[in-house]
Formats: sequence, C-alpha cells, structure tokens
Amino acid sequence: MSGAGGWRTGGTSVDAYEDPGTPDLRGGWRYLGWLVGRQWRRCAAGAVLASAWMVLLAATPYLMARAVDHGLEPGDLGALALWTGALTAAGAVNAWLGVLRHRTMTRVRMDANFRTVKVVVGHATRLGAALRRQVGTGEVVTIGVGDVQTISQSLTAVGPGVGAVVAYAAVGGLMLSVSASLALVVLLGVPVLGVLLGPLMGRLQGRETEYRERQGVLTARIGDLAGGLRVLNGLGGKSLVADAFRRDSARLREQGYRVGAVTSWIQAIGVGLPMLFLGLVTWLGARLAARGEISVGELVSVYGYVVALGWPVAFLIEMSHQLSRGVVAARRVVAFLRLEPESEEGTREAPAEPSVLYDPASGVRVAPGRLTVLAGARPADAAAVIDRLGRYAPSEVTWGGVPLSDVPLPLVRERILIADAESDLFTGPLREVIATGPRPGDAGGPQPGDAGGVGARRSGSGGRHPGDAGGPLPGDAGGVDARRSGAGGRRPGDAGRPLPGDAGGPHPGDAGGVNARHSGAAATGRHGPADAREHAGAPVGADVRLHRTAATGHHESADAPAHAEAPSEARLARAVGAAAADDIVRGLPEGLDTVVAAQGRDLSGGQRQRVRLARALLADPEVLLAVEPTSALDAHTEATVAERLREAREGRTTVLASTSPLVLDRAHVVHYLVDGKAAATGSHRELLDTEPGYRELVARDTEEEETAR
Repeated sequence: MSGAGGWRTGGTSVDAYEDPGTPDLRGGWRYLGWLVGRQWRRCAAGAVLASAWMVLLAATPYLMARAVDHGLEPGDLGALALWTGALTAAGAVNAWLGVLRHRTMTRVRMDANFRTVKVVVGHATRLGAALRRQVGTGEVVTIGVGDVQTISQSLTAVGPGVGAVVAYAAVGGLMLSVSASLALVVLLGVPVLGVLLGPLMGRLQGRETEYRERQGVLTARIGDLAGGLRVLNGLGGKSLVADAFRRDSARLREQGYRVGAVTSWIQAIGVGLPMLFLGLVTWLGARLAARGEISVGELVSVYGYVVALGWPVAFLIEMSHQLSRGVVAARRVVAFLRLEPESEEGTREAPAEPSVLYDPASGVRVAPGRLTVLAGARPADAAAVIDRLGRYAPSEVTWGGVPLSDVPLPLVRERILIADAESDLFTGPLREVIATGPRPGDAGGPQPGDAGGVGARRSGSGGRHPGDAGGPLPGDAGGVDARRSGAGGRRPGDAGRPLPGDAGGPHPGDAGGVNARHSGAAATGRHGPADAREHAGAPVGADVRLHRTAATGHHESADAPAHAEAPSEARLARAVGAAAADDIVRGLPEGLDTVVAAQGRDLSGGQRQRVRLARALLADPEVLLAVEPTSALDAHTEATVAERLREAREGRTTVLASTSPLVLDRAHVVHYLVDGKAAATGSHRELLDTEPGYRELVARDTEEEETAR
C-alpha cells in the first residue's frame, strides 16, 4: 500500500477512494453499471484488449489457411515462410495482449472490490446503532466476505465478455468469406446457446438468492456460537447449539447441491455445445471440400475457426454464470445500502432545563431528578421502553412536551445516555477503559455503535435480529442477555459454577447462582454460596456522590472536563466507588493501571458489569438509562450498588429496568409493566401492598433480603 495513494499492483496504483462516489441503488444491474461507470476508461481498455486478443485467436486459422493455400500446396517456400512468420508474430503479439488483458481486468476487479467495501463500510458507520436493529450480523459478514468478491468477479464480463462477442462476430465474417452455409450454422450458435441457457440462468438466480439468504443466517449462528462459547460451556448447552448448527449446515449443504445441479448443466453445455459445433461444421466443411466448393486450406481454416470459437463460447457461458451470481450479490449490497440511518436533524430545541420524559406507548412518565425503575414480567418490555426513551427506536416519546424525534440527535446524545450491559470493553489500562465513555458536551455525544462507548445498543425492542440464531450475540462479552429471553436467561457472571477464565470461581460481589428474579415469576431460592457474598468494597455509608456545582449550560455540567481531557483522579475514584468497583481496583496487581483483556474476559461477569456502570457514572449525563445494571451481582453487593447509585445520581434523572427488590426499594418511583404498559405506578412498598402481580414478580425469601441489609 502506498500511503494514501492506494494499493499497488504491477507499478500502477488503484486509488484508495477517499470518495468512492454515490452508488446507484435502483437495482442490482444498476449497481454493477455504476461500478463500470466509475472506471469506464479502464473497462474500455479491458474490452479493447480482450477483443484484440480473441480476434487474434480467431485470426490464427486464417493465417494457417493462407500458409497452406499460398505456400504449402503450390510449393512456394517464400510465401510459406512469410505466412509462417506472420503466424508466429500473431502468437507473440497475442501472448503480450493476454498479459495486458489479464492485468487490466485484475485492476477492474480490484476497483470494484475496494469501492464496494468502501461504500459498505461507510454506510455501516453512518447507520451506527440502527445497523444492529435493521440487519443481522451474519448478513453484514456475508456481504464483506462473499458478496464483494462475487460482484468484482462479475465485472470480468466487460473484458472477455465483450471480447467474446466481438470475436464471435469476426469469426462469422471470416466464415462468410469461405461459405455462407457454414457461416449461418456458426452464427446460429449464440441464439441456440441463449435458448438453452436462459431458463437455466433464471433457475440459477432463484436458487442462488435462496442459498445466499440461508448462508447469512448460518453465518449469524456461527458468530453467536463463537461469541457465547464460554457461557455455553458453563451452562452445559454447547451440544444443543452445536446440534442446531449441524442441522442448519446440512440444510445449507442441500441447498448448495441444488445450486450445483443447475451450475453443472450450465458448465456441461459450455463444454458440449462447442464440440457439437466442431463436429457439425467439420462434417459440413468436409462435404463442401469433397465437392470442390472450398479448398483444402479453407477446410483447415474452417476447422480452426470452430476450434477458436471455443474460447468465446466458453467465456460467454462463464460470463452469464458470473453475471447471474453478481446480480444476486449486488441486490444484497443494494438492500444494505438502502437502510436508512437515524435522522440527526431536528426542528425543535431541547428543553433548557431537566424535563419530564413521557412514553405514550407504555404510559411511563419519568420525572426529572428522580430514580425511576421499570419492572415487568418480560424483561424485553422494559428494555423496549428504555430504547424508546433513549431514542434508539422509533417512538412518540416527548421530552418536556417536545417530541424527542424532533430534537437534533447530537443534542439527545449529549444529555441522554443508555448504559448498555453489552457495551464493548476494549483492552487497555482499567483507567482508560472506564474513562472511554462520553462526556456531556462532547460533540454529538456517544455515537451509536462507537467503539468503547457506553451506549452500543442491540435491537430496539430487545429482540434479536433476523437471522440471529437465538444464542448469544457476537460481542456479548461471553454472556447471554437475560432481558432478551423474555423469561429467565442467565447473564454474564450468573453462573452457579465458575466460567472458564474466571480464576478461582465466583469473584467477590458476583452472584453465586442464577438470580431468581430473572425467572419472571416468584422465586425464593438463594443466590448461592455464602462466600460469594463477601463484599470488599467501601462501607455503604461512604460519600460516593459525584460532586457537581451549578451547571454552566444545559449541555454540560460545571465539573465535566473538556472532552479531550482525562477525568480527574477524584472524579474517577467517585465513579468507581459509586459502582462498588473499588474492590476490583484493589484486587488488581496495578490497580487502575492494570491492563484488562478485550471485552474484560479476565474479569468475572459481575466485575464487568460494575466496570460498565462506573463508566456510565463517570460520564455523568443529565439522564441515565440502564437495563439490569446489577443482575450479575450477589445480594450484598447489589444492595450496595443500589444505595450508592441513588446517592451518586442525586438530583439527576435515572431510569433503570430491574425486578430486584433491592433496587426497587431504593427507587423514588416504580412503574409496573404488564404487556409493555404501565399497569401501576408508585413506590416499591405501595405496589407490594396493592398489586398481587407485582408482589409475585419481585418476591424473594424474606430471610435473604434481611441478610442483604
């Protein structure tokens, strides 16, 4: 690679495409045409070189016929030497043209490949968080791995494909100079080829499309399996997922056989049809020569012409096959490029002061400056409300009476933050991992899907994407998201036995077993072994408030440093303490300077959860939204986190999705959700007294709750 200039092949660079252009999204054929138009000079050169190369292949029999008729048959050695020399020169020139043709077409394919990659990656970046909600992971991977290559290969048609047509016409013209009847037989070959291949190409496109869709689904399953392998081992569910993968793989293989059956017929016709031409034309030519209508040299040339036609016919068949596959792949790319990102524009200003967030779809009203908790039997319902309040899903949510969708997205991201339990943790010192999150006042706030950002969201409804296999999503930090199961899936760190890589079993603060509250019904089981409840953190009564003075503006708190500055040690320590993560820091060899592995794989599930919470608290947004931020913690640590979180966020708006009574008891307001709607609102104690369904949902063993206190 030559700096910003591009990739080098044979001394000529292919631009890296700072601006790849605006693709034509009106269809697969239009997209392929756009790729050709963006490099029309190179494509034209490839077509000229391929045409000259194939015409010279067809000219070889002509030169050979002249050598026989004018040199060999009359015994003229001078003429024989002349035509033999011309034949040799034609072969040498054709070899040189073949090299140039191949190099040019390689660059054409590279251009199409890199340009498609550039527009796909650029569009994926623009989609941000909307990407995961609109398309499955497997589809994106398959586009990058398979479709891009298929599209680039199909552009070979502009070189050898055009050359094959030109060569076919040239051979027809040469045959007319020998015999009109022979020329007619040869020229009828292409229509016959089209009649035979047309239905097969239609069937091939249909089966290729179905195969491509199944391939995307299977790719998603592979990603799910790889991303959740550690948790699957811990749960003992690896064999179930492996069996499902084998069944899907077998179905894809059967579909591949059906594609192969059509392809084999196309290839058989490509080999057999030229041979039929050769036999037919040779027989007709021999009869004409026997009657004296053509010379021996012309008979030799006729045979040579038909042999030379093998290349154009083979290329035409191959180009038809590649174009058929290329159009299918281009349609998938076009479908991806048509996905619309969230609009960042807005026509209304955000409220100047902290204001009420209201979600008409659920009836949830979030008062400013309060700790609000959403509790529902189906975790996905609460997650969907969180997504709407954070504008990660289309909704009619209002903010201070202003439709949230009418507020410019950067302003929303500056003031409203979703702390996702699945957000990425990249390798680096723990200090930097916690400080990676956004600051109020950063340009645009955390962008959806930003690396290391707190708010890398999943689907807007809490559900999975089309094509997702039902297992853990790639990048799920080795865990299964309980809130997406609709019932009681385990989350990272919930394991009753230690996960692989969790040295020594459960860490202090981690739940020793599956949290009973995730079952979606009443449960009285304990969290786990008593030693899992050890808490090495600071006392609950410690001052963990994230001190702030009067805000200088509604986009930035007074003590929030500029986005380019590192947070102060005091602010960092307060955020760590508020998340009850100080015991994690003390337990690491170099404290905050200890380098953690990607996705925090050298931390337990509960530790990862507290690190993510510390990162969100350090960001100190005006509105903090979080889904099950304490689900992987034991009861003692969970109570500590709930208490410190309320204290740290005093005066700021905080909305949590949780069914833990330890969290609910510390909320100012609890919304009890039934079928996604707020069925009752009040304090935790009030709802326990008045709502039997709520009481059943959050009930735990009384002794356990008292012990936690």
